[in-house]
Amino acid sequence: MGRAFVLVLDSFGIGAAPDAEAFGDAGSDTLGHIAAACAALPRGPLRLPFMERLGLGAAARLAAGRLPVGMGDAGPFTGIHGAAREVSNGKDTPSGHWEMMGVPVRFDWGYFPDTAPCFPEALTEALVRRAGLPGLLGNCHASGTEIVARLGNEHMATGKPIVYTSADSVFQIAAHEETFGLQRLYDLCVIARELVNSYNVGRVIARPFVGASGAFVRTANRKDYAVPPPASTLMDRLKEAGREVVAIGKIGDIFAHRGMTREVKAAGDMALFDETLLAARQAPSGSLVFANFVDFDTLYGHRRDAAGYAAALEAFDARLPELEACLRPLDIVILTADHGCDPTFRGTDHTREWVPILAFGQGLTPRDIGLRDSFADIAQTLARHFGLEPLEEGRAFLP
Repeated sequence: MGRAFVLVLDSFGIGAAPDAEAFGDAGSDTLGHIAAACAALPRGPLRLPFMERLGLGAAARLAAGRLPVGMGDAGPFTGIHGAAREVSNGKDTPSGHWEMMGVPVRFDWGYFPDTAPCFPEALTEALVRRAGLPGLLGNCHASGTEIVARLGNEHMATGKPIVYTSADSVFQIAAHEETFGLQRLYDLCVIARELVNSYNVGRVIARPFVGASGAFVRTANRKDYAVPPPASTLMDRLKEAGREVVAIGKIGDIFAHRGMTREVKAAGDMALFDETLLAARQAPSGSLVFANFVDFDTLYGHRRDAAGYAAALEAFDARLPELEACLRPLDIVILTADHGCDPTFRGTDHTREWVPILAFGQGLTPRDIGLRDSFADIAQTLARHFGLEPLEEGRAFLP
């Protein structure tokens, strides 16, 4: 029996989704705008030869109605290519990942208003009281790096943690690992997770940082406290069937540590790719290896760094032949994304976009799978690949 590898290029959208206007994202195009920005810079055109051979340019044309600058779509292609739209109500990380594992989010998450303060007084008072805090800083919508740079000194002087949110359903807490304490931050997030349940908030995120004034740096010790998916995912079914499910990066946090047999953490996308290769060498037949590559989103999308995003994509693309060399005859690799985060777009939030579906493996016949109506098509395809009963959501794109 073959294995499957799902690699999520976090935030790698390829064109505004049909409902993008409802999210304020009409005109967004993460890949297209990065490619255009590269062509205008001395560094030259965006070069993603492996993914282009799979059909990335053709998938982008399907989604955005035009080719990214410098890319072709004439083939011959070496993989399956298409694009998928999200049916979940949000454009957040859990919704995207849960949907690609067969569980779309059709309910509305709870969000905090873009005001200052943004959190209900009852919530912040309870958090301060239960955690024995001297108070809180922030209490607003903010970029994580900006608010740490602005309030880091005050946080270290007062011991007050920095709390903030975004357009996602999230309650984020930043604190210095040394002066506040990493375990203390985690314990605080556990209390916050309990308190925000009544507000239907998807995630509480610990955002630890180190350093001194003017040189604060967020560390790899981030931890997400998410609610579990509302129904059984493909991962749950595989685990119940006795298969190995390896979660790499923040996958374990996103699924509330449910449905996996092993979790692997690493700092940075290249280290995460190393762990993916190690899993490819070791995972037994019938395994699912599910990896999230978060740097595209956190380091480049949210920080509006198109050149950095481009360089990260090129570094990722250059390593895909290493994974291809590890594959066994019946294995399949799927490259996709959970939402967009156009680094040239207004604001710093995720963008509602089509995502690519690129697949390769020794036994796959290259073809165009067109525009897909749900990320859940990935889960349905994998259920068929693994010989499981069909899922309730999605249409398989492999026979």
